[in-house]
Amino acid sequence: MFPFATEALAMSSGGGSGGASPFVQLIPFVVIFAIFYLLVIRPQQRKSKAHRELLSNLHKGDEVWTDSGILGTIQRIAEDSVTLEIAPKVAIRVQRARIAEVRKGTRLAEGKGGEGKAAAKDEAEDKSSDKTDQA
Repeated sequence: MFPFATEALAMSSGGGSGGASPFVQLIPFVVIFAIFYLLVIRPQQRKSKAHRELLSNLHKGDEVWTDSGILGTIQRIAEDSVTLEIAPKVAIRVQRARIAEVRKGTRLAEGKGGEGKAAAKDEAEDKSSDKTDQA
């Protein structure tokens, strides 16, 4: 039925010729794991660490984006949730972990040179984007 089965078994039994040592056979797996670590695991760990740091540095008055795309200003911070004002007198509670980013030009930028500079920069960007939209 399988004409070469006996020859294959004879070759795989380690009859003395040529089988590589177990250490040499593991080298490709080690190389694949190293590549996987460098391309997938390590960048994900860095991203996770940066997000944890962002969440620990949230303050009242920061303007933030949630991962669902809602832009709001932080009104209250609890241990596991944040209350965002998304419109005048409209507030919602979201999980703290759902904050995706702190928007530039907010309270964090004030410490780096004042809100006036950040607001002027935002206005200049808005004007330039309006001009490109009209063209």
